[in-house]
Amino acid sequence: MASRRPGRRDPSDPHVVLAAAAARWDRLSGRLGPEVRARLAELLTVARAPEQDEQTRGAADRAARLLRERLPEEFGEGGRARLVAVHETAGGPPTVEGFATEDLAVLLIDGHRMVGPLLRPVRERLLAEPALDPETVERHGGSPYAPDLIRLRGTGGRLRLPRFQFSEDALPWLAVLEVNALLDADHDPWGAADWWLSANAWLGTSPVRLLGTGRDAQLVETARFLMESDY
Repeated sequence: MASRRPGRRDPSDPHVVLAAAAARWDRLSGRLGPEVRARLAELLTVARAPEQDEQTRGAADRAARLLRERLPEEFGEGGRARLVAVHETAGGPPTVEGFATEDLAVLLIDGHRMVGPLLRPVRERLLAEPALDPETVERHGGSPYAPDLIRLRGTGGRLRLPRFQFSEDALPWLAVLEVNALLDADHDPWGAADWWLSANAWLGTSPVRLLGTGRDAQLVETARFLMESDY
């Protein structure tokens, strides 16, 4: 198991700066104008690539420099970012209060909040499930961007479609499309994926295990009951 320990890593390390920005994004994002946010997104798109090389490191450096210039009271000399707890994980990037560089990219580029010490483990669990990429779905005659399919952004922003949504010939189960529509998967794909893959007290198992067993109507009714009970 990778070790995780408090560190005195140099807060000028770009990944410490970017992780600190993720940890404080709710407070900081409104202080960055549209042009700065767009430039930061461009740099993070490169910096988050799974294959780290000179180009990705350079993008991370420029993204951190941009934050230091625009928010010197946070990330400049003596800024608040120097006061936060930094942790290092063997073989991984540093984290600040449980946030990492990838979390900032998720917030700014992917536009969802499955980040930080509480929700990142859920994101990682869901992304660990078998998935198809858009090209594979298209090769089998499907449409990866069809409404009511769950599409998750994985490491580096790569698009992944959970494999359980498709039959053996890579065509979507009709029950999946109907349930995903009820769960509003277009707007909350992570919540929809978690519903399918988590144990369900009403069904006595995870919903995904019932696909192809002739219990489609029960899946749909359970999802409908869940959504109606939320109102």
